[in-house]
Amino acid sequence: MQSGSYMNFQLTEEQRMILDSLRAFMDQEIYPHEVEADRTGTVPPELCRHIRQKAIEMGFFAMNLPESVGGGGLNYSTMGLIERELGKSSWALAGNIGRPTELLLACEGEQIARYLEPAVSGQKHECFALTEPGAGSDIMSMKTRAVQDGDDYIINGYKHFISAHTVPDFAIVFAVTGEDETPRGSRKRVTAFLVDCGEPGFEMTLGPQCTSQRAYRTYELAFNDCRVNKARILGQEGNGLELADKWLKMGRVYVGAQCCGKMERMLDLAAEWATTRKQFGKAIGRFQGTSFKLADMATDLHAADLMVQYACQRADEGAMSPQDAAMAKLFATEAVGRVADHTVQIYGGMGLMEDLPVERLWRDSRLERIWDGTSEIQRHIISRTLLREYEG
Repeated sequence: MQSGSYMNFQLTEEQRMILDSLRAFMDQEIYPHEVEADRTGTVPPELCRHIRQKAIEMGFFAMNLPESVGGGGLNYSTMGLIERELGKSSWALAGNIGRPTELLLACEGEQIARYLEPAVSGQKHECFALTEPGAGSDIMSMKTRAVQDGDDYIINGYKHFISAHTVPDFAIVFAVTGEDETPRGSRKRVTAFLVDCGEPGFEMTLGPQCTSQRAYRTYELAFNDCRVNKARILGQEGNGLELADKWLKMGRVYVGAQCCGKMERMLDLAAEWATTRKQFGKAIGRFQGTSFKLADMATDLHAADLMVQYACQRADEGAMSPQDAAMAKLFATEAVGRVADHTVQIYGGMGLMEDLPVERLWRDSRLERIWDGTSEIQRHIISRTLLREYEG
């Protein structure tokens, strides 16, 4: 598979070596399983373990976490390049090249040995349990509650669309633990809890299958008087929204990076097809109806790459704003939709046939504008920031 043809970065020698190794890993361990994973809607547990073990041996596992906890210690800019490569394939497969959430760095005391260290070593896998049926983008409508009872909290509520590449071992669960009075009125106080799957009162079931990323499944989490000790609070009581925002903000940039990888893969496919497919005695790429589409696709990819790169650099400087992340996700996720549509159009009828990867990439691209905050939410963040400067 051709890779990196359209990447507009000045890479360090370390970054180049990492990407070369990762591409070889993807060619050998990930791409060969794409068709079967999509066809069956699942990845066998033994294959997940195999990919994970190979990733650990290659030093790819937990690259995003500091060396002080056993991770790779890579900065955000390098991780953006890695996410770009991983985004070219199915998350059900590439997700096994684990990047445990940075939220686990908030672990303290016995939480470190119970959750952080096993996550870094690949022995345990977490899921991020925030979304509810009535509280997707509107987090403050959250209904899951945790009521203190002595040294314990009793959790009741329901979460859905909780995605994971494999069955999680524990969940980072966000629940309302009280209300605070603010100048704008009462505001829910949200707290994050570390809850082991299988705890009494915690039931996890497989959710419905999605058209996009068919093998990357979602789970539904039900809490019915689930009792957890206060020692399971991640961070501090009441700072759950701060933790969630930290995860969502960088996650949105990485979604943008993944879209850039997907765009590059589709542009490679479309350019090759336009060069070899002939109509009226010449390659279809010689017709402006096709060549102009390729030009637009390359321009979308270049612009998205630059926006993601900028956001990652700002994150490395500790200066990335919610607007930086929102712009990167908004543009990249909408651009990948345009690129996917152009790719299908260039392929014609074959673009919708399951024999080729185009239709799968087209389906997978549609999800990008929804998860980790819809396009509408990103526009809200951007416009709110803009207008605030004029409101005084």
